[in-house]
Amino acid sequence: MEFGFHPTEYNCIGLADFKGLLVDGDDTTVRLAKAVLPKRIEARQSFITLDNIDSLGTHFPQLGVLSVDVDDHDYWFLKALLPARPAVVVVEYNASFGLNPVTVPYDPAFDRVAKHDSGWYHGASITALTKLCKTHGYKLVAVSAAGGNVFFLPEASDMPELDPAHAYRESTLRNRWSGTTAKEQRGRIKHMPFVDAAS
Repeated sequence: MEFGFHPTEYNCIGLADFKGLLVDGDDTTVRLAKAVLPKRIEARQSFITLDNIDSLGTHFPQLGVLSVDVDDHDYWFLKALLPARPAVVVVEYNASFGLNPVTVPYDPAFDRVAKHDSGWYHGASITALTKLCKTHGYKLVAVSAAGGNVFFLPEASDMPELDPAHAYRESTLRNRWSGTTAKEQRGRIKHMPFVDAAS
């Protein structure tokens, strides 16, 4: 089950013959997905909120991969979905936040560009997501090479656990198109409201 996708780019795209649900708020993206993806993959248009995510989270009695990449409330949605006990968790972290254990406050009408014109104010840090997953029995096991996605497995997994401070990577894509570093990005949004995920 994947929240936030494009038919040509989503985290489960490399899995063979999986049955799944892809959810996105953009109607054009969902219409394209229905036209090009196999029928075993359901594409659904929905703006996700904490009010409707429970019904989406119970779509499958056993959840293999859960992927959350919605560029706004990834932390809050993941928190709501972790009790479904997915086998693998993939979630986008905001590299612009550095290692501060923070996330943006929940706002059902959230629009990251409306909140801050840079578009860098969204989601949660790698540290905040790691702490959240740890409280639900998951450990950090991998980070995407370009920075952006983190991967968690149940603590019983044989894969070694990573320390977010050592695993953290800046977003090479964001740095390239903006001509800035994560530290510079953080400086532009540091005045915005944050929730401390460590408390």
